[in-house]
Amino acid sequence: MTPAASYVALVHHPVLDKHGRVVTTAITNLDVHDIARATRTFGLARYFVVTPIEAQRQLVARILWHWTSGQGREHNDKRSDALARVTVVPTLADARAAIRAEAGAQPFVVATGARPRSGTWGFGELATPDGRPLLLVFGTGWGLAEEVFAAADATLAPVVGAGEYNHLSVRSAVAIVLDRLFGKR
Repeated sequence: MTPAASYVALVHHPVLDKHGRVVTTAITNLDVHDIARATRTFGLARYFVVTPIEAQRQLVARILWHWTSGQGREHNDKRSDALARVTVVPTLADARAAIRAEAGAQPFVVATGARPRSGTWGFGELATPDGRPLLLVFGTGWGLAEEVFAAADATLAPVVGAGEYNHLSVRSAVAIVLDRLFGKR
């Protein structure tokens, strides 16, 4: 498992709200920027923003254009480099298909979440079979819907802090997971 053959997807649907209902969440500018920067820092191939809402995909496209082709590129080329790795897709299936087309193999999909689940893999245990590309899937809102976990090849153990409070921003969780999997020690 190498970072260059690894991908991140941030899912905005299907995710849960605080009542456990399946919903679609709004994209935030901070998530687009910060997760792009984290995936670039750790050398991942691409970052997928997943939303079925066309207006949200257009919003991300405008953000990306500003930083990769517009005035933002002149202002901060390092951010441009990170944001050039962002791809917006309507569904997680679209992200999987894009990876298959780009990497030549079906990705090994690993779902993540903040709540403990049975059968999770620890950070040191995670390895993709047969050199398949890795797709780490993160959820917004109150986490990924059960159907995402059911369709995944594996589930990663949650990031756990020192106390009982466990409600990191998804940006923080992505950075911690990428550091644990790909950071230099």
